[in-house]
Amino acid sequence: MRLTAIEEGHLRNGMPGTIGIAAVFPGEPFDPARVRTRVQERWGAQERMSLVPVPPAGPAAVYGHRWSCARPFDPADHVAVTDQDVDSLFADGVARTLPAGRPPWKLLVTRHPTAAGEQAVVLLAHHALLDGRSLETLFRLLMDDAAPPRPPAPVEGTRQRPSVGLATVGRELRRIGVPGQPVPPSSGGGPGPSVAVVRIDPQVMRAARRQPAGGRGATLNELLLSTYAGALRACHGPLRSWPKGPTPLYATVPVDLRTRYDAQRLGNGVTALRVALPVDLDSPVARLRACQDQVAEFEHRCEAHRAILPALQGAARTVPWLAGVMARRLARPELTTSLCTAFKWRDNPSHLDGRPLARVVPLPQLSPPGTANLCLVHTADAYTLTVVSHLRTGDAELIGAAVVRELEAVAEGGAPAARRVEGLRMS
Repeated sequence: MRLTAIEEGHLRNGMPGTIGIAAVFPGEPFDPARVRTRVQERWGAQERMSLVPVPPAGPAAVYGHRWSCARPFDPADHVAVTDQDVDSLFADGVARTLPAGRPPWKLLVTRHPTAAGEQAVVLLAHHALLDGRSLETLFRLLMDDAAPPRPPAPVEGTRQRPSVGLATVGRELRRIGVPGQPVPPSSGGGPGPSVAVVRIDPQVMRAARRQPAGGRGATLNELLLSTYAGALRACHGPLRSWPKGPTPLYATVPVDLRTRYDAQRLGNGVTALRVALPVDLDSPVARLRACQDQVAEFEHRCEAHRAILPALQGAARTVPWLAGVMARRLARPELTTSLCTAFKWRDNPSHLDGRPLARVVPLPQLSPPGTANLCLVHTADAYTLTVVSHLRTGDAELIGAAVVRELEAVAEGGAPAARRVEGLRMS
C-alpha cells in the first residue's frame, strides 16, 4: 500500500518525526500486563497500528515507501515499562527515530511516581503513521468507558464541499510559500533540542479566556498564538531589532480536516494554516485581538486547502521525489517556524483501570534549527503547555516561562508584560 504524499513527506523531511502524548493518573504504577491486554482489545483491530514503512524498492526519485501490514498484532512488542519520567522520556524521544522494521510506535508505562504521586502512560509514534489527533483518538479508545469506533459514514452522508474561487486558492498558495524568519536563539550555550513541560495555573487561564473585556472570550488557540507572540517580543524585542528586521515571524496552526463522519480515522488528516504573529503590537490584549481576527478566517481558508491538497498529493504520489522536495522546503525554519497546537480533552471524567485522568501532556515534533513548536492541552481543570525548541539548549524553558507571564498579563486585562520578564531576555 502506497503512502500518501503527506506520509511520504514526514519520512523524507530529514527529521526524527517522533510525536507523543502522555496521560497522567494518580495512584500506584499500572500493571503492564493489564495495559497490554487493554491495548490488544482496543487497538488490535486497528490496521493502522500494524503498519510498517518499507523503503523504496528502487531509486527514491521514482519509488516511494510502502506500508506493509505486520500481523499478528502483538502488544508485547510495543508496550514496555520504564524508569524514566515524562520529561526525560520526551527529551530523549523527540530527537530519536523509532526503530525500523516494525510499526513505528511504542507505549511506555512509568514505574516510579512523579513528585505529585502520579503515574503516566506515554505513547510515542512517527508522524508518518499518526498525527496528533490520532494520538488523542487512540488514548480515548484505551479509557474504561470508551465508545467503540464508529464505522465511516457512506459517501452520500458526507457534506458537500462549497466551491472555492481561484483568487482564494491563489492567496492561500502565496501564504504557504512566503518566507518569514526563524526564531532567534538565546545568547548563551550551544545549539540543540530542548523540551519543557509547563503546568499553567487554571485560575490564570480562566481569567485570560475571559479577555478581551466585553468580547466573546478567547479560545485556547487564540491565547496560545497571542501569548507566544508576546513571549517572543519580551525575549527579543520588536521585530525591527531582529536579525531580519521587520520580516514577519509565522506560526503554523494544524487544523483537522476530518469531519464528524470520519472523526476517528487514524493517520494524517490535518492541514496547516500559517499566521503572522503580532509581535510588534505593544499590548497583550491587542495581540489577542489580532490573533482572533486571523483565527476567524480559518474555516474559509480550510476550504481552499481542501481544494488544493488533492492536486498536490496526487502530483507528489505520482513523482515521489516531489514529496521529499516539498517536505524539505516546508521544513525550513523560515517557512515552518513554529507549530502551535491547542486542544481540549473533552471526555471528562476519563478513567483507565479505574483511575481518573488527571492531565494530558503533549509532545510536538522537533523541527530544524531556528524553530520552536508549542502544544497546549486542557484536561478537566488542568492546563499543560509543552515547548520543543531547536535553538540553544534550555531555550524551551525560557519560552515556556515567558508564555506563562504573558498569560498572566492577559488575565490581568493587558498590563504590559515586558516589565515581568527581566532576566528572561534571550538575545
